[in-house]
Amino acid sequence: MDRPKKRVVLRAVNSMSSLATSVEENGVKGIRAVNSLSSISELEDSDLLALLVDRPRLKLERKNSYDEKSFSELSLYDSVHSLDGRFGWETPTFSINDSFDPHPMVKKAWEALFRSQVYFRGQPVGTIAAYDHASEEVLNYDQVFVRDFVPSALAFLMNGEPEIVKNFLLKTLQIQGHEKKIDRFKLGDGAMPASFKVLHNPIKKTDSIIADFGESAIGRVAPVDSGFWWIILLRAYTKSTGDHSLAERPECQKGMRLILSLCLSEGFDTFPTLLCADGCSMIDRRMGVYGYPIEIQALFFMALQSAHSMLKQDTEGKEFMDKIVKRLNAMSFHMRSYFWLDFQQLNDIYRYKTEEYSHTAVNKFNVIPDSIPDWVFDFMPLQGGYFVGNVSPARMDFRWFALGNCIAILSSLATPEQAMAIMDLIEARWDELVGEMPLKICYPALESHEWRIVTGCDPKNTRWSYHNGGSWPVLLWLLTAASIKTGRPQIARRAIDLAEARLLKDGWPEYYDGKSGRFIGKQARKFQTWSIAGYLVAKMMMEDPTHVGMISMEEEKHMKPVLNRSFSWS
Repeated sequence: MDRPKKRVVLRAVNSMSSLATSVEENGVKGIRAVNSLSSISELEDSDLLALLVDRPRLKLERKNSYDEKSFSELSLYDSVHSLDGRFGWETPTFSINDSFDPHPMVKKAWEALFRSQVYFRGQPVGTIAAYDHASEEVLNYDQVFVRDFVPSALAFLMNGEPEIVKNFLLKTLQIQGHEKKIDRFKLGDGAMPASFKVLHNPIKKTDSIIADFGESAIGRVAPVDSGFWWIILLRAYTKSTGDHSLAERPECQKGMRLILSLCLSEGFDTFPTLLCADGCSMIDRRMGVYGYPIEIQALFFMALQSAHSMLKQDTEGKEFMDKIVKRLNAMSFHMRSYFWLDFQQLNDIYRYKTEEYSHTAVNKFNVIPDSIPDWVFDFMPLQGGYFVGNVSPARMDFRWFALGNCIAILSSLATPEQAMAIMDLIEARWDELVGEMPLKICYPALESHEWRIVTGCDPKNTRWSYHNGGSWPVLLWLLTAASIKTGRPQIARRAIDLAEARLLKDGWPEYYDGKSGRFIGKQARKFQTWSIAGYLVAKMMMEDPTHVGMISMEEEKHMKPVLNRSFSWS
């Protein structure tokens, strides 16, 4: 079947009314013609899915992705409705003005994102954390953070501007080779920086870079997540551009192997999960997430899958690929079995016996039933579930963490049934997890004596603020991607509408405070770059769901299916 010409496609992209009319002529009834500036919430769920399915797209010549199947072998409908489908890249490039639903915020967001770019010797290499002129204290918000740049990178890739992403990947790779010392201790060769700053010398007309590997951080903790995000972003770049040459460069292959060496080395652990210090990820302050936090485990799982698809089949690469396959199998069983919590599993833990000995023990981590917090009994719906925050000997952190659960869906660490249960939970507990501004970074907040003990009386992480139950707009893109992958775009649409009501008016804050996320955070920076980029990525994924393939993965054939304790599904 011949594909439509480019001019016809661009007209369809720029006009929602023309698109709706075209779809109706092709046999899909009941779709209203809407104005191009109308909100996406005015469409019914079935209308939106029909638009996602039948929207005409350009045929671009691209190399095959690392996945075994290309998108041309599957329909978009399958990718939206099924976790078993794969994604591909016959996607047209979008400029700022090419959105089929150009909300007035979109142009403002792009202007702010372009303004945040950082240049090194004339080339863009990233975006600063925040562009807030009103703030007297700059601190480190004028630096390029690895984790913060990820949504910016995805926005640029989706907009057909991969150069800044390529420059960032290569520059951070060079920084990885720097000597890394905190006091008299040398960090591992594979450690990636938390951030870097470009210094311009106007007299000598030279640029230099200063990197932070944790030696300047508040808690002096190295960022475990930086290396994982780097590998994930390298795969996203390859999936988006079809350019395999960057990942195949010797320096990129070496960089991946160095990161993996830190994580796959043998030690005293009896679990396949990764042992971490508090404050080593997005939650970079003391919040009781030491041990085996869900965010790190999900990112680790996703990075392993990404590296497995990009490592060369040479002698060194083959050795790491074998280790990766073994670790993925062990992690999938461990996480799905012991981190998963739904109504049935909660009831089982409530009835656990303790002090069991031998390999026949049911309560393998010796979790004391009396340690279950009261709130979780009311929070857990009959239909729904989630991966708990942490599991270690005699300790289970029952808190909900948004990033870890969304990444679990996107990486297929969650089974299809578990992924649907997570989305069921978000819908059932919308007021608690989303409220008036998406999305709670964790739930619930630590209060009173527990806050004093766990955070050390942290004045920034007071209840329902910052990392302690604050609402972070950047998480919107992860919620949107998870919603699309599970075939639940109405969840993302509802969250985007909430964000559009306030984000621009409030000056793109870093986070919101309060139990429902009503108030701008007491120390939140304005014009926070990843709040801006997270919104843009969410919008572009809703306009073209194939973009989700940059960051989404399916369970590989080498991953053996496992029988889990219990699931929640209807």
